[in-house]
Formats: sequence, structure tokens, C-alpha cells
Amino acid sequence: MDSLPFKRIDCQQALQLIDDGAVVADIRDEASFARSHISDAHLLSNHNLQQFIEENDLDRPLLVCCYHGNSSRSAAAFLAERGFESVYSLDGGFEAWQQQFPDRCARA
Repeated sequence: MDSLPFKRIDCQQALQLIDDGAVVADIRDEASFARSHISDAHLLSNHNLQQFIEENDLDRPLLVCCYHGNSSRSAAAFLAERGFESVYSLDGGFEAWQQQFPDRCARA
């Protein structure tokens, strides 16, 4: 069985990754992102995808989050294929993050 080009991690692991300098890419819709998101996250959509890839260090860890942790897996695989070396998908997504770390959320 082939290994995935990214790792699935829980919120506690994600917190450590963020504290160690990871970039956070949120792939939810703009309105959901505006209501609340992981502090310092970047909203990532089809409109800014190429710019995001060009402007970020491919060697820096990248955490991808969505609503519940499902869509972020395919996005993480896609970004790993585009050259990001250390890509992570947040299991449970933003919903789990918001429950565990409400003080680490921000509004747009």
C-alpha cells in the first residue's frame, strides 16, 4: 500500500506544529472563514491557490484544515504534489479545533 503524501494529525499535534512555525491553509468558504478560523490561517481557494503556492516556502510545514477533516485530505495531497514537503491534514477540521482551542481562533 502506498503511503500518503501527507500526514493526518489531531488538534493537539496541530497546535504544536503551529507553535513551531507551520503555515495554516483553511479551505472552507469565505463566509465561514470570516466568522472564525485558526489564528493566522490563510484562506485558500481556487482564486488564490497559485499565488499561495508561489509565495510560501515549500520547506515550511503546511497544515490544511476544512470543516470536519475530510476535504482537507485531498487538498493536502494536492499541495504535497505541488511541492510542499511537509503537509498535514487536521483530523476533525476546524470544528474540532474550535472546540479544543477557542482562544486560538480569530475573525476576519
